[in-house]
Amino acid sequence: MRAAAWKDYELIDTSGGERLERWDNIILIRPDPQIIWNTPRKNPLWREAHARYQRSNTGGGRWQEYQKVPSMWKIRYGELTFQLKTMGFKHTGIFPEQAVNWDFAMKKSARRAAL
Repeated sequence: MRAAAWKDYELIDTSGGERLERWDNIILIRPDPQIIWNTPRKNPLWREAHARYQRSNTGGGRWQEYQKVPSMWKIRYGELTFQLKTMGFKHTGIFPEQAVNWDFAMKKSARRAAL
């Protein structure tokens, strides 16, 4: 199944244990332990990101801002609107890979409302 309604989120590139992502017009670099390949980081957005989450050797970590990141901003998926912010432990408040589940729930809700 493919999440086709994303306009405000994009997984741009991955390499060396990190994800390069676009959340509306905010570019973030976040760690991801499942990205085990080390491919060349040719996309210029790796050098133009707004922020990168830096893990700490003692657990947790912090966001290092390279450009101003709003304290909160909104993105849309289809008819849904989400309010995001950079949070501890690399999160933004949503998991974009769950979009297929949101599609399923919206479809089921629409069917039930039509009954």
